[in-house]
Amino acid sequence: RVDVGTDGGFTKTSADTNVTLTIEPGVIIYGGTGVSWLAVNRGNKINAVGTATRPIIFTSRDNVLGLNSETSQGQWGGVVLMGRGRITDCTTGSTGAGTCERQTEGAADPARFGGADDADNSGQMSYVQIRYSGYVLGSNIELQSLTTEGVGSGTVLDHIMSYNSSDDGSEHFGGVPRMKYYIAVGADDDSLDVDTGARADFQYGLLIQRPGAGDGLMEIDSNGFESDAPRTKLQISNFTILQPQVSSNTEANALASLFYRGNADVTLANSVVVTPNNECLRMNGSSATPATLTARSTVMSCNATKYLGSGSYTAATVAAQFGTGSNNNNDAFASTLTGTYINGANETAVPAFAVTSLGAFFSPTTYVGAVQNSADTWYAGWTCN
Repeated sequence: RVDVGTDGGFTKTSADTNVTLTIEPGVIIYGGTGVSWLAVNRGNKINAVGTATRPIIFTSRDNVLGLNSETSQGQWGGVVLMGRGRITDCTTGSTGAGTCERQTEGAADPARFGGADDADNSGQMSYVQIRYSGYVLGSNIELQSLTTEGVGSGTVLDHIMSYNSSDDGSEHFGGVPRMKYYIAVGADDDSLDVDTGARADFQYGLLIQRPGAGDGLMEIDSNGFESDAPRTKLQISNFTILQPQVSSNTEANALASLFYRGNADVTLANSVVVTPNNECLRMNGSSATPATLTARSTVMSCNATKYLGSGSYTAATVAAQFGTGSNNNNDAFASTLTGTYINGANETAVPAFAVTSLGAFFSPTTYVGAVQNSADTWYAGWTCN
């Protein structure tokens, strides 16, 4: 474990070390052993700002030595940003008293996050690849490429790629994480995971799992602490979500490509979901205030079942949440994507939702999906394949 500064505690004080780790464009940083991970502690920052032609790369020693294959994964830990935003599922304190803190899963030494500052700033990461991460720290406890923990809205995240993580592409515990231009390829668990009171906004994303690998492409929940506040909330727009084949991991866990449960609210706008061999959407109605979905200008290509319900939700309940046939949604969409993820004629024909109504973070857009056409190349130059 490499620490950036020391933990400054729940509230900003003069005790903060105020360390900023600056990484120049084009730098390659590798984890020397499986348990290696970067911990940016509360009260400190990372400044990892690459460019479209000189991305910053976090990777494994084996990758640097040229030993990896297309299926390599789990060779080091990942990058963890810890902040002072509000969280739930407390290790110490309580949400009711406004003193909730949580320990990073699997960390042998204290790596705490949480506070009362939803505008906290953990720095900036732009044009960054994180490869072959996700080492197992303990039983059912793994790091992923990028973990944000209580980061505030002052943190800037854009042009982030996760490649072959053995756990999630990225997971976001509490706080107010916001990201534009996110790519997750080859995650062995979920491509995007949001929980423990996070209020997250994402725009422009590609979630792509390998055939027969991975779990759900998206998992949103509150991890069993259903009455805790703040309530987990995710708003996404302009995502293209691809799962060509179902894996045994999916069948044993999420069961569907999108899994929303427990006291979590999701808005899914201007997005394309292509998972022809799997159910598209599963929701759980296990609490007094169960998961909700607001879908706008979202189209899905699923297997014949399409929807799964659990708890108090039936498949029909979930279908009604999606709103088939209204708000420009379609659960029987015929995908015409080209080059894997570039919009074709059918995607182009879908009217776009005015996503700026969701908040100032979102940029106005006139199309659904992540990549409008062949001239739209925001993903080019800084990514790997």
